[in-house]
Amino acid sequence: MDQTVDTARGSPETWLEAAYDSLLEGGIDSVRILPLAKRLNLSRTSFYWFFKDREELLAALLSRWKLKNTANWVERTEAYAESINEAVLNVTDCWFDDTIFDSRYEAAMRSWAQQSPEIARETAEDDERRITALIAMFERFGYELADADVRARAMYYTQLGYLASRPNDPMSLRMSRIAAYAELFTSVPPEERELERFFARRKAWPPGPVAPAKKRRR
Repeated sequence: MDQTVDTARGSPETWLEAAYDSLLEGGIDSVRILPLAKRLNLSRTSFYWFFKDREELLAALLSRWKLKNTANWVERTEAYAESINEAVLNVTDCWFDDTIFDSRYEAAMRSWAQQSPEIARETAEDDERRITALIAMFERFGYELADADVRARAMYYTQLGYLASRPNDPMSLRMSRIAAYAELFTSVPPEERELERFFARRKAWPPGPVAPAKKRRR
C-alpha cells in the first residue's frame, strides 16, 4: 500500500481515522467511500491510492480494534503484579482509560457484529482471547482452572454488560465501587496500598477514606 502523505489525496491513516470517526458516530453503514471523501474534502478517487475497496478499509478498521482493545487488554492481564488484586486492578484500568481500551470503539464493533456474521465471529474470537488471558492471570496467582474460568468470565462479562447498558454514573461513584468489585472477583479484600496505586494512576479518589484491609479469606 502506498504510504505517501499527499494533501490532495490524504494518507492511509487519514482515511482510516475518518472511517473510525464515522463508525463511532453513525455505525458501519456510514463508513462509505463517498461520504468519507466529503468529510475529508478529498476526491473519491483519492481513496483508491491507499485501499483497494471498501472491504479493505473495513478490514483495517477491524485490525485497528484488535490491536487497540484486545492486544492492550491481554497486555494488562500480563502486567507485573504482586497480588491477584493488583493484577485485577491493572486490568480495571481498561474500564477507565480510552488510551488503553477504547470503550466507544468496542460498542461500535458490537453493533457492527449484530449486522455481520463475519464480524460476530471475530468479536467472539477476541472475547475468548481476552477471557483466556484473564484465566491465565488468575491461575498465575494459584486459582484452580475451574475457579479461574468462572472468575475470569464474571469479570469480563461485567465489563461488557456495563458497556452495553451505558449507565451515566458519576466517576466518583464508579471509583467508590472499585474495592468491592476487586473483592467480588478475587474473594480477597484489596489492601489499601493496592487501591492507592490504582487511584493514583487514575488521578481519582472515591468519597471518604479507603476502608482498612480485612482479614484475607484464602
